[in-house]
Amino acid sequence: MSEPQKVVLLGATGSIGTSVLKVIRAHGDKLQLLAASANSNSEKLMAIAEEFGITDLCLSLSAKSTQTYPDKMNVRTGSNGLEELSALPEADTVVVAIVGSTALQPTLAAIRAGKKVVLANKECLVLGGKFVMEALSRSKSTLIPADSEHNAVFQCLEGAAEKEFSRIILTASGGPFRDMTSKEMEQVTPERALRHPNWSMGPKITVDSATMANKGLELIEAKWLFDAPPEKLEVVVHRESIVHSLVRFKDGCILAQLSPPSMTFALQHALLYPNRSNGVEESLDFSKPLDLSFEPPDFSKFACLRLAREALRAGGAAPAIFNAANETAVEAFLRKRIGFLQIGCIIEDVLNKMEIHEPDSLGDVLAADEEARSISEELINSL
Repeated sequence: MSEPQKVVLLGATGSIGTSVLKVIRAHGDKLQLLAASANSNSEKLMAIAEEFGITDLCLSLSAKSTQTYPDKMNVRTGSNGLEELSALPEADTVVVAIVGSTALQPTLAAIRAGKKVVLANKECLVLGGKFVMEALSRSKSTLIPADSEHNAVFQCLEGAAEKEFSRIILTASGGPFRDMTSKEMEQVTPERALRHPNWSMGPKITVDSATMANKGLELIEAKWLFDAPPEKLEVVVHRESIVHSLVRFKDGCILAQLSPPSMTFALQHALLYPNRSNGVEESLDFSKPLDLSFEPPDFSKFACLRLAREALRAGGAAPAIFNAANETAVEAFLRKRIGFLQIGCIIEDVLNKMEIHEPDSLGDVLAADEEARSISEELINSL
């Protein structure tokens, strides 16, 4: 029997990290947790460390809080600590389950170290897709997408010759406000936005689902993951969240990947790839009626999806600017500083104010990111 994969889990205490731990528990003969990080929840991180017997930890925030750690624990902090975990010599696989742009540098560190990277972070490729792909081309690293939509595309394309597809179709639930009018959406509160009809996710991703910004970010990701031009990428609203993506091939045939709306299916596939094993949750039951519906998205109502598509077509630093403005605006919405529909307004104003250029370095991207956040804050403060 081969040795289990040694896994570094970045973002162990979030919703995706929790699903990863379910998979590791179920497949202890194939997967072994080696190290883990959290943003600031030191108590939950310590409980994970004790359960899995690991000693390498990291808190993304610079302070270690008041938590007391045993002497055997090696607790790192900040972005440098995340990069150190990602490059641990004994690690085989690094799961990137951190939300936001802070995932970029640890992901690059894992790629440079030749690790298998299981990517469950949208912003990483949106912000630095060009540089992530360049780093992959120079490394022995492999990158397996773990977002349910991109993992579904990955599965549908397996065995297909390069460029045989004519369309990659990402499905979107449409979020909790898909049947509301724009006027009704003006009254949406953070509390209502955080109640997703199908998925259990963290606050930022849940709001992104409600605005459909998440599907825009996924379009941008798909460009890099599958070397797909914008005209070959589209979105369809699929309320049931059963079909996670579809691929239309040149001959007109369409392949789809189906599973219940739980991240464990995509994460297990990515972790165990190219092998399969028994799932940790029940699959679909076709002895019961199952209805599947599909409809086009309303770009006039969901401005964030429209703006992401425009940023994708513009290229250069536009996706990074979209992402930074969205992150800043979502945070302001959650703090009740702006209204729900103002998220899209902030993003559009920032994209219009900034010059779109092709970044020559990661530093250029990070500078655009910083400028976009600064302009977003100014706009929010002016409201």
